[in-house]
Amino acid sequence: MPNDVIISVRNVKRRYMMGEEVVWALAGVNLDVFRGEYMSIMGPSGSGKSTLFNMIGGLDRPTEGQVLMDGHDVRGLDPRQIAYLRCHKVGFIFQTFNLVQVMTAEQNVMLPLTFAGKSDEEAADRARQLLDRVGLGKRYDHRPGQLSGGQQQRVAIARAMANDPDIILADEPTGNLDLKTGEEIIHMLERFKNETGKTIISATHDHKMLAASDRVVYLVDGKITEIKQRGELDIQEGGIAERKQK
Repeated sequence: MPNDVIISVRNVKRRYMMGEEVVWALAGVNLDVFRGEYMSIMGPSGSGKSTLFNMIGGLDRPTEGQVLMDGHDVRGLDPRQIAYLRCHKVGFIFQTFNLVQVMTAEQNVMLPLTFAGKSDEEAADRARQLLDRVGLGKRYDHRPGQLSGGQQQRVAIARAMANDPDIILADEPTGNLDLKTGEEIIHMLERFKNETGKTIISATHDHKMLAASDRVVYLVDGKITEIKQRGELDIQEGGIAERKQK
């Protein structure tokens, strides 16, 4: 396990108001994420997975506590700095793909490159390289409606990798996919991590994700209840079974 911490979550709390009721989506989370690791965050619906995911990616800010990315407090960044972080430092993959429906696969992957100031020629060249890499070399000109769910998620992965970010955040990346396609996406993310040294953090319900994970963080009611290393999990076909402690 690498010892270079890329993200530190320090006593992070997130409070929401539902009418007059106070709801703590996160109730004091402490977590270090190491550079180059594949971490899965698991827990039941409402456990705080997506909230923690959003905090790490700068999509939301904590009510209390700190999220440090390479030592910089995300909470203290201004809107322009947050936009730069999302464009250059972090790549996002979502359950619903979040592709622009009127754009082709190539144009969707070009978007973050264009935002980063790349020329059309540079952006198109990079987009095609990435689409080739995810197995969509013959689909440059296809729009999302002409692609299967698995193909759309491959476009989303290519888009997330476009600006060569240090961190990939994947929110339920297999949630809308069938079993076989979901496994293909998991293997693709693991391969990218191994080839590029990127840090991948996945919020997921899918036990198949555990086979690719270096560590698994379990959340319940906004609190971490357990963290397990890969060696503490017995990965079996169709799910996992924890190794019996002798």
